[in-house]
Amino acid sequence: MSNYSLVVFDMAGTTVYDKGDVADAFIRSLQQFGIEVPEPEVNKVMGWRKKDAIVLLLSKYHPEKEKINDVLVDQIHDVFIDNMVTFYERDEELKPMQDAEELFAWLKKKNIKVALNTGFTRRIADVILQKLGWNDEQLVDFVIASDEVTDGRPYPFMIEQLMQHAGVVNAADVVKVGDTEVDVLEGRNANCGLVVSVTTGAYTKEQLQNYKPDHIIDSLNELPLLIA
Repeated sequence: MSNYSLVVFDMAGTTVYDKGDVADAFIRSLQQFGIEVPEPEVNKVMGWRKKDAIVLLLSKYHPEKEKINDVLVDQIHDVFIDNMVTFYERDEELKPMQDAEELFAWLKKKNIKVALNTGFTRRIADVILQKLGWNDEQLVDFVIASDEVTDGRPYPFMIEQLMQHAGVVNAADVVKVGDTEVDVLEGRNANCGLVVSVTTGAYTKEQLQNYKPDHIIDSLNELPLLIA
């Protein structure tokens, strides 16, 4: 029997296939406001709540720092949301990450709750869930988005909310799985019993090693060996 009762997965790049579309939408959203950001820099902030990511990128790349304010951040964020919703609604190639659905089913057979959290807003997350049919198939027990808590990653609030929903009291019973730096930091800040990074998203294995997750895996089908 597993020592864990809840697994919290990131979405894009971890359980939802992403071929760089999120970064592209970010770049295009910033370009609409005359701000050019290299893709590698955008990849560094994948996983963050998107408003926070925008602030980080503006502070580094906006040519006129005095023009950075909440109104600008909100405007860019609104454009990003619209870009992502439109993309996911139209994308014929939107699909689960390889082995994700099989892993969800395996966890549920083991009476381990499956949760998703994301740096996206709930509006974007719901489009993905509907398109993949995950609500209908009951593969996922709980979902939370970054705009449903006071602060997103690396703060632990999304995981703490999911623990409440799942009736999990001890964070040592929770596994966090994600593909970015802030997924690791979120898991650590929540005191999760196991923090696992995957190389299927924004970060390479070498980059992930810098943040010292408990394990780094190349495929979700490796996770059962770590938690069985």
